[in-house]
Amino acid sequence: MLPKSLILSLVGVLLVTFSVFAGTSVLEGVAKDATGPIKGADVRIEAKNFSKILKTDASGHYVTHGLPVGTYKVMLVINGQVKASILDAKTQLDKPTQLNFDLSGKSVEKVRRPAVYGKDFMDVRVSIPP
Repeated sequence: MLPKSLILSLVGVLLVTFSVFAGTSVLEGVAKDATGPIKGADVRIEAKNFSKILKTDASGHYVTHGLPVGTYKVMLVINGQVKASILDAKTQLDKPTQLNFDLSGKSVEKVRRPAVYGKDFMDVRVSIPP
């Protein structure tokens, strides 16, 4: 019979191997408005049977690692109000996806740029009524 520590080590190696094959992704971005970065805003990431809320830092930046590869609804929430949302943000295996929220624009538009340095970029520009 194998020692208990050897069995536990083998089980650990198998679990790590299967989690790598399952695939994870990274979602990150920056939120800003006409005055600059938006600090402390909520970024809500939702999918079927999944929800996660992140806070933007002093630079307006947010990042989450280890998301399952898939399609997500991502919302920028400030003071309890949804200010912008992306309904079909797709993440990819080992390729960070960047979603930037720019609330300083004059009209609502979603701009999709080609992948740069292995990242997918999506900017959302939203106007805020006076």
